[in-house]
Amino acid sequence: MSLIDLSGKLALVTGGSRGIGRATAQLLARAGARVGITFHSREQDARETLKLIQAEGSSGWAYQVDLAEEQQILAWFHRVDEEFPDGFDIFVANAGIWPPEAKPIVDLPTAQWRKTLAVNLDGVYFATREAGKRLRPSGRIVFVSSTAGQRGEAYHADYAATKGALISMTKGLCVEFANRNITVNSVAPGWVDTEMSEPAYAEGGLEKIAASIPLGRVASAEDIAGPIVFLCSELARHITGEILNINGGAVLCG
Repeated sequence: MSLIDLSGKLALVTGGSRGIGRATAQLLARAGARVGITFHSREQDARETLKLIQAEGSSGWAYQVDLAEEQQILAWFHRVDEEFPDGFDIFVANAGIWPPEAKPIVDLPTAQWRKTLAVNLDGVYFATREAGKRLRPSGRIVFVSSTAGQRGEAYHADYAATKGALISMTKGLCVEFANRNITVNSVAPGWVDTEMSEPAYAEGGLEKIAASIPLGRVASAEDIAGPIVFLCSELARHITGEILNINGGAVLCG
């Protein structure tokens, strides 16, 4: 018997075509859940995620959605309603962007600020609002925040502001959803070995970053997926409103 058994559960994971989203979708499937993912433009990568889900003995679905566009999110949930009229159990808001070029706020273009907020914050608001209407009792909501949301990130004010907002949302929404026994938590990764972070790892950057982390390495996507799936399980049924640090101790180092 598996310690974490999500058999019979239906999960939705945004940004499931690669990185943390893909690893989370695969691990949810391994625990027995059926898993729907969203992707923005990388259809082939999304298909690869579905193959991984199926290899775990589960079933999966992929939806192409621009999470910065409210109407596309409404259309996505309309499809979910048609396919799963009884609702679902788990919502993982993972999708996000991190503009890699360091920019002080005095040079931060308005267009970049608005785009980052549109994807990382507006998209989570739209999707969580719609997911919240459909989650079954004792459901789970997990946001993927960041250490940047806890301590800020110089030269990436747009990204840090959105991740800090998710932490605030976690603490408010956990109370709003408690009467349905739905928990709301966030994970706060630090540096993760994913494609999104590759620009920062070039030219010796990976070694410098790893040296700044007490555990001496950046996380893998699977390092983040495991705690997410834990928060989706019965083992975490009395945890809500929490921010789970998954950063090798980096958040403690300033």
